[in-house]
Amino acid sequence: MTEELFGEIDIDELEDRLAAGAFLVDVRETDEYLSGHVPGAVSVPLSELAQRVEECRDPRGNGTLMICKVGGRSASACAHLAGLGFEVTNVAGGTMAWVMSGRDVVEGSSPR
Repeated sequence: MTEELFGEIDIDELEDRLAAGAFLVDVRETDEYLSGHVPGAVSVPLSELAQRVEECRDPRGNGTLMICKVGGRSASACAHLAGLGFEVTNVAGGTMAWVMSGRDVVEGSSPR
């Protein structure tokens, strides 16, 4: 039996956790991030993850939420980071689910 290395939440849970101050990393490529991301999400593209691992660590030590477009790339990022000892959680449905739900999106390079 294999133990799950990371959990998964939906966008409703993401919204609740963000309201409580959760740390969210968006692993989509820079152009995707710039075109619209979840408020508060920090950009660390999956293609740069290996070189920017420490930027994915929650500065408050509460674990990191990972998001991409629909959940595949962020799951890969979670697997990699969990293997390094990070506490990580994948956001199922990703940014696409967030956008489709009608929630606010931020454009540009700033997380907020």
